[in-house]
Amino acid sequence: MNKHLTILMSLLLLGTLGCRQATIEAGEPETPERLPTALAEGITVEPFMQIGRGGIRLCLDPISGDFFYNNMRGDIYRIYRQADSLYDEKLYDVKDHGIESLQGMYFLDSSLYLVGNKFYQDNKATKGIVMRGQLAQEGKYKWDTLAITEAYGKPKTLYSHEFNGIALSPDQQFIYINSGARTDHGEVQDNDGLFPGLRESNLTACILRLPVNGKNVLLRDDSTFLAEEGYLFAAGIRNAYDLDFSPKGHLFAVSNSSDYDHPEDMFWVREGHHYGFPWRMGNMDNPQQYADWEADPEKDPFINTRTHAYTHRYFRNDPDFPKKPATLNITPPVLNYGPDANFYRERETGEVKDGDDTGEAVGTFTAHRSPLGLFFDQDSLLAPPYTGEGFVLSYTFGEYSSLMRPISTLGGDLMHLKLQYDPETDNYTVNCYRIVEGFRGPTDALMIENDVYVIETSGMIWKIRLPVHLQT
Repeated sequence: MNKHLTILMSLLLLGTLGCRQATIEAGEPETPERLPTALAEGITVEPFMQIGRGGIRLCLDPISGDFFYNNMRGDIYRIYRQADSLYDEKLYDVKDHGIESLQGMYFLDSSLYLVGNKFYQDNKATKGIVMRGQLAQEGKYKWDTLAITEAYGKPKTLYSHEFNGIALSPDQQFIYINSGARTDHGEVQDNDGLFPGLRESNLTACILRLPVNGKNVLLRDDSTFLAEEGYLFAAGIRNAYDLDFSPKGHLFAVSNSSDYDHPEDMFWVREGHHYGFPWRMGNMDNPQQYADWEADPEKDPFINTRTHAYTHRYFRNDPDFPKKPATLNITPPVLNYGPDANFYRERETGEVKDGDDTGEAVGTFTAHRSPLGLFFDQDSLLAPPYTGEGFVLSYTFGEYSSLMRPISTLGGDLMHLKLQYDPETDNYTVNCYRIVEGFRGPTDALMIENDVYVIETSGMIWKIRLPVHLQT
């Protein structure tokens, strides 16, 4: 069965997914007055279902064959088919599973895994948590705790990226959980002095590996403990809101960068590797680590004055910024050679360039695209050029984004990812091709055979049909 996939939130606010703050409110679904447009031959798009606003993850229950989706508030819905109609029903909420910020969901046989956070100390501290629902005879799920972290400090004015992305290992023995950064780009977030000098926790900006049959695993805020127990899989990733294994068994992640105009990352995630955060994002240095940096948008065009980080002075001269360890080897992101999603600011001048014109590779996607919904053609069902290859959504549509618009007006799309392994660098490169455009806040994609279902926070699920091999 092909892996279902994931991610998050509202067009103008764009929150936990990436670098923009967001809220999700329930409401009436929008009328599908528009239809996303296929940009390649052999692809069709049609409405599947209107749902309430705020849906972020879409999964298939392998037992019932029904779709499930959730919102961040912790509500879990089941979609039923009755004759030729579809309807949804809320099955569970935070009172059932206890997760106050629910950002990840995954089925494995008769078990449903939920990923998110609980809040403590009047919402000033948080714990990442993984809950497991096991299907009982009466058709309900019985919940237990697979893992929970020690409490760590929340920032005051910055969204916290928290526990979100989840992937299952090919042997189905482990789940991989993304724990996003608690900062925009490594600045101090002390919440009015409650957590003096705190930037990142040992439990944030990393990918954790947990046994699927674990029970009440306590994840301590101690990097040595996490590494020795085998829970810390990789570090230095700001916010990999979506993860998936390729058909070759390689784990990939798409990550959202900060409010600075560096590109958004895609990584081949390997055990024990460090991917650079907070010293590097988008294959570029974070300038705040340098004592002589002036956080002045007149001098640094990578700073957008409309961003949360700028208005709250997270961009600033920061002589106490931790030095990158001299022994730290940073694994770079997948380099994008276009022809799509490869606009970038030139480091020396700040001018926006198209990698197709300059021949420069981008690491990986155009800034502020917010890549989500990563998935692969696991069983090589699709016709060329898509056979066995990857796909990713872009949450942000540049035309409506004050962050992305100065760089590119393209986004809100589905892209084909043609990944190639480069033995010289022991890493991957990618060519990106936009194949569907016109989504509004797409957060997750679920592939079933050659049909891809895309959920939007706007209150729509779309069905995209991709071409399959011709029968002979």
